Amino acid sequence: MARSLRLFIPNVPCHIIQRGNNRTRIFLSMEDYQFFLEVLQEAQLKHPCQLYSYCLMPNHFHLIVNPQQTGNVSLFMKLLGGKYVRYFNKKYDRTGTLWENRFRSFLIGGERYFIRCLRYVETNPVRSGLAKTPESYQWSSYNYRAFGANSSLLNIDPWFISLGTTITECRLIYAQFIKESIEESELEQLRQIAKRGGIFADKHFKEYVGEYYKMDITRRYPGRPKRIVTPKKSLFTCQ
Repeated sequence: MARSLRLFIPNVPCHIIQRGNNRTRIFLSMEDYQFFLEVLQEAQLKHPCQLYSYCLMPNHFHLIVNPQQTGNVSLFMKLLGGKYVRYFNKKYDRTGTLWENRFRSFLIGGERYFIRCLRYVETNPVRSGLAKTPESYQWSSYNYRAFGANSSLLNIDPWFISLGTTITECRLIYAQFIKESIEESELEQLRQIAKRGGIFADKHFKEYVGEYYKMDITRRYPGRPKRIVTPKKSLFTCQ
């Protein structure tokens, strides 16, 4: 099977997914989740990446990160995955890999694509039946934006800041957006891009990535998200 396409550009967000081997559980206790978040912060500091969103599920995790330098994402994930596996294997007296192949990722080009990835990540526990509402799930970033929960891990993205004139207004608009249902076609589009890797963006952004990598970006993904939230300023523009 061909490897999924992985592309990284400094200051362009990407969505990362890593599953447990054979979809087995990667978190068996609250301490496991807590240790993972500690290592996540360590990786973030050593290989600077802004962390916009995360969701830790029992057998996989999602991250939306914005690398600050070339090569940071691979180093970031190597530290995160390696240190957590060593901890997990020692704690549960096991050997071998914990992960299902290497992590998957795709670039996110533009705010209309970014906000759908954000909603997809932070509503994952609800779709999976682990929580009735996003705020009732402990191991995601939702409460940071929606309610201002303390976090030394997370960074506020430009789209969130653009939603209102005060932080309270931003939170209210954000929570309302997250509550909107995701169409099945949008879910399927995100699932497919997550499997294949590449770019979740419009034609112009794909052309920009092609120029950056000096390659022909031939992968095409169906559909284009409709605009439902219009920020006051542009986000993640090509430079």
